[in-house]
Amino acid sequence: MELETPLRTLLSPLGLDLYDVEMTSGTLNITVTREGGVDLELLTKANRTISEWLDTNEPVSGHYTLDVSSPGLERRLRTPSHFRSTIGEVVTLRERRGDEPTRRLEGTVLDADETTVTLQDESLGRVVVVQANVERARTVFKWGAEAKPSPSRGKATSGRKG
Repeated sequence: MELETPLRTLLSPLGLDLYDVEMTSGTLNITVTREGGVDLELLTKANRTISEWLDTNEPVSGHYTLDVSSPGLERRLRTPSHFRSTIGEVVTLRERRGDEPTRRLEGTVLDADETTVTLQDESLGRVVVVQANVERARTVFKWGAEAKPSPSRGKATSGRKG
């Protein structure tokens, strides 16, 4: 059974968007997002709602663990829509290149469609990568913004108290 449509329907009343669904190693990973972020209370509601629906409809056979989470600061990129949502952001990715060594790229996403992503790589310039050749990709979060000048910087001091 296709899960994306029913999950989107379940999450919408909670104000959440479905970011990703993936079954790995006996865990059904459901990633949700929302403008402004997702808090623990909302993740708990989403987990309960999805769990109840899964118990009633049994779309996944066998034993598995449900994990509902937010994508975090550095989001994993797997689908064309993930790449499209990062236009203008910095990403890092590993590109498989047949007989050549895997290439690691980091740069700003300039464009993305159903099959390719175009980056402005820091050292290689403009690079077009076929998404099917992407081994792993994620957004890059830069810790610590540029320091704002303090009010006392740049002001001359006379050394006298007035």
